[in-house]
Amino acid sequence: MTSPIVIVGGGFAGLYTAMELARCPGHPPLLLVEPRDRFVFLPFLYERLSGELPLWQMAPRYDALLAGHGIGWQRDRVAAVEPGSCDVVLESGQRLGYSQLVIATGAKPDSFGIPGVDEHALRFHSLEDVEALQAQLPSIRNRVAVVGAGPSGVELACKLADLLRGQASVELIERGERCLPQAKAFNRSQAELALQQRDVRLRCQCGVQAVQPGQLTLQDAEGQSSTLAVDAVVWTAGQRTALPSGALATNGRGRLRCNASLQLESDPRIFSLGDTAAIPHDPELPATAQVAFQQAQLLARNLLLARENQPLEEFKWKDLGEMLSLGVGDATLTGMGLTLAGSSAYQLRRWTYLTRLPGCRLPLQVAAGWLSAPRR
Repeated sequence: MTSPIVIVGGGFAGLYTAMELARCPGHPPLLLVEPRDRFVFLPFLYERLSGELPLWQMAPRYDALLAGHGIGWQRDRVAAVEPGSCDVVLESGQRLGYSQLVIATGAKPDSFGIPGVDEHALRFHSLEDVEALQAQLPSIRNRVAVVGAGPSGVELACKLADLLRGQASVELIERGERCLPQAKAFNRSQAELALQQRDVRLRCQCGVQAVQPGQLTLQDAEGQSSTLAVDAVVWTAGQRTALPSGALATNGRGRLRCNASLQLESDPRIFSLGDTAAIPHDPELPATAQVAFQQAQLLARNLLLARENQPLEEFKWKDLGEMLSLGVGDATLTGMGLTLAGSSAYQLRRWTYLTRLPGCRLPLQVAAGWLSAPRR
């Protein structure tokens, strides 16, 4: 029996690569290795926190998504890759052979070694993180701190301010000089306005030295330390790649070294994309779902081309713009010649992501749910 194409990781990059391959007639056997039972559409984590979306709309089960697509699913985690034998070793101890391997294990939160982060800070990266934060909301009566004023931190701070409704203050802490340093100018200005309207205090040029129960130790631009009393800390300050062990060459940021065709420089049978891949590109590609969507389409073609010993295509990034959620029923977006903010941007953002939901049936089911739901 022919060894399958094994795809490690069922996030945006891995799942969408599998879906693209499954659309190709006569495709080789496909096996997705993913330990979770649900695919999480990460841009909708904020709507899940606020209850604006039910679970099934933003986190469908893998068994339902993959049914009828000709994609096998192994619910396990890859512990190691052994390129010499073309095997992956699962945490359960099972070994799987592959004809080609796609590594799409994504990224995980990074504490940067700051004392107390792992023990005392909440994260916002998974459904479990959302549930943990929801459980704490009723007990937040004084102050909650969100660390990191990138897109995740800004979106979360706005949503928390709307949910708390003045029962507690929200602090947004950023080491850099301003929030959203890589964002489009219109989106950044709308985000700053949204933070001001919600009385979110933005502390820029402020680093976290330690997280303790009930307080943060901060350091300002002049090097002066201070403490901040908090009911909860949510850490969104950074991420690092989550790779299985094995003889795989990485760059200085822990990403797999790939050529422009998403093929590992060290092994032509292994490919990578999304947050785990470092490809020659100037400027550096953003760590967004949009990149993963576009790379998945190319990678599906290249996997089949490689099997036929045909020249591979190189990845060409097309920036389609960016969208940010800015609270309950509020958003901003820039792209395709359009700048829009407010409730209209919120609805357009939802409909745009609707077209990206995996599978053929789910977008139609979600659309029907939105159309039949009462307006807020």
